[in-house]
Amino acid sequence: MKEIFVVTHAESTHHLDGKVGGWYDSELTPRGLKEADAVAERLDAFIGESEVEIYSSDLRRASQTAAVIAKRLHRSVMQTTSLREISYGIAGGKPQEWLDARYIPAPDDNRLDHACGISGAETRRDVANRVFPFIDDVVARACERQIIVTHGFTLSMVVAAWMKIPVEAAGFVSFPARSGSITWLRQDDFFRNRSVISVGDTAHLSNLKTSSTSEELDAK
Repeated sequence: MKEIFVVTHAESTHHLDGKVGGWYDSELTPRGLKEADAVAERLDAFIGESEVEIYSSDLRRASQTAAVIAKRLHRSVMQTTSLREISYGIAGGKPQEWLDARYIPAPDDNRLDHACGISGAETRRDVANRVFPFIDDVVARACERQIIVTHGFTLSMVVAAWMKIPVEAAGFVSFPARSGSITWLRQDDFFRNRSVISVGDTAHLSNLKTSSTSEELDAK
């Protein structure tokens, strides 16, 4: 049986500062470190002493989250640019209001290749083209339990790749999840069905003091 636990990075400084995420390399807040601890504790309960591989986006907010998990599980982390958040080009790190005033939503007839009107921004196809092959490679590995630490938008592409949704059909894919969430994927040995057991679970964060910023969906 193959099980993959997809983690969205914990609360980071750009959430609190009201800045655009994307490839802007923000780091975890003090609350974010507590969220990462809670994620690690939950995954430890799932995995215990089983063999596990941990993969992470190389952006700090994700790699710091992964480091906390790896320390708890006594494992190493393999970082990759393939799991980065969607790039917002020149908007990365700017005030969110700057992007909101310029962002052009994708029309229904061009969901994959629309770059939202921002110079240097990635399209959905760009993200899918780096995420899908990476997930195929991870799934093909013999290890039965794997952890992937990524970002809010990229999570949707990870799940789409897991479900074998073609890139051309991924224009409307969305699996909203807040920061510090866990999405549980499983493939059984007999039927070979690929299941999505849960999406964006945050029950492990219930004992942490609520923060309005960390309640946001699609936390990038």
